[in-house]
Amino acid sequence: MKFNYLRFGTTAFIWLLGTGLVSGQQLADESKIDLKDLSSFKAPGKTWTLANGVTASLNDVNVLNMVKGTGILVNVPSSKDHGADLLTVAEHGDLILELDYLLAKGANSGIYLQGIYEIQLEDSWGILNPTSANNGGIYQRWDESKPEGQKGYQGYAPRQNVSKAPGLWQHLKIAFQAPRFDASGNKTANARILGVELNGVLIHDNIELFGPTRGANDKEKALGALRLQGDHGAVALRNIKISKLPAEMLNRGQRGDGDTDPIYIDVATTPNIRSFIDVPGGPKVVHAISVGSPAQVHFSYDLDKGALLQAWHGEFIDATPMWHDRGNGTSKPRGSVTAFTKKPVAALAKLTNAQAPLLADTTGTGFKTKGYTLDAQDRPTFNYNMYGTKISDAVKALDNGQGLSREIILETPVDNIYALIADAADVEEISKGLYLVNGQSFYLKFNETKDKPVIRDVEGRKQLVVLVRGKLNYSILF
Repeated sequence: MKFNYLRFGTTAFIWLLGTGLVSGQQLADESKIDLKDLSSFKAPGKTWTLANGVTASLNDVNVLNMVKGTGILVNVPSSKDHGADLLTVAEHGDLILELDYLLAKGANSGIYLQGIYEIQLEDSWGILNPTSANNGGIYQRWDESKPEGQKGYQGYAPRQNVSKAPGLWQHLKIAFQAPRFDASGNKTANARILGVELNGVLIHDNIELFGPTRGANDKEKALGALRLQGDHGAVALRNIKISKLPAEMLNRGQRGDGDTDPIYIDVATTPNIRSFIDVPGGPKVVHAISVGSPAQVHFSYDLDKGALLQAWHGEFIDATPMWHDRGNGTSKPRGSVTAFTKKPVAALAKLTNAQAPLLADTTGTGFKTKGYTLDAQDRPTFNYNMYGTKISDAVKALDNGQGLSREIILETPVDNIYALIADAADVEEISKGLYLVNGQSFYLKFNETKDKPVIRDVEGRKQLVVLVRGKLNYSILF
């Protein structure tokens, strides 16, 4: 059986006609909705505002913290003001819509194409079996005349849950074909969701929409305003880009990627797989392992350096590059990837102080990999020698599916051993022991650390290092 995927990112192009939205224009005529003010929208309610920065609380429901400014559209409804939906002044037919969004804990929102077909936005962090009501789902239609339990129908769940944590930016891309009508106003063709990508993963492919989803604000039509749900929960949006739907995508069937059947590896059959790993923007790691979990949280690890390379939510491994035809030895994640490094280096280093430069490689450290041991659930603990002691490194998926835990133990404590925890464009401590990393890409959480982690500047980047006094525990949430 072939799995065919629409990759519309390589065919879309920007259609530029002016810079401002005005009544009567179509949204597909624009390159971007300007968020310097709210003039692109009809009568925005009081819960809608603009900000320059937004973060969320991992503990408090419906809470977003804002930095004054512009560029980010924010909605924070409250018990006193439940909020209202926001509609664009301009309308659209066919289009490609692309944007970033961020949700508060427990938040629920949505994007209604033409005001009537909803793509669900929801805090679905860690959910194993998503439905049409979860993040990225095409919301169901509704018929009150049907019996209880049957009122909702024709909803479409995302193929896999690749949702991120509250307070992290998520990327959504939608290719939409509007319904067609004849001169008398009779519908001649249904609307279609030609493709939806969430966080770089295709979650819908060529879905026919037989009518409006629940909560539609009008009947089907050739043109309609883009509508942002505003009465369910706190949400932020930015980089809202509109482009014209390329003609070659209209009325298409499923489009494949050649004649190759993909070779997929699932956790149930093969929870650990050795392969080469291509680090995005970096080198090929040739001594690597990818480790899967039934919680749908997986990671890749560099056995030559004791370094975490990447982690992802969703399905496990695509081994097609490794095993198809002659193969190149490389496997790749099937879910939404969070990359931890572009240049793998040893996780541990002996430094004179927290500001001393890291070693370029493991020369002089006595590094020697000792493989790994498996527990009863086939989860590996990585072992290696370094600086005259034995080191164990246990990276495990959290049971709630929200990230990874990591425990590094030195059998014999060694003075001045530091762990490099993050090397990114930015690292910020947002509450005690909780750090936001790399453009709000993931969190680092320290519960019990004798020495406070140090954020340092290195060649225009931020590094987070911490002294290891025999044992180090922390979590990566994404």
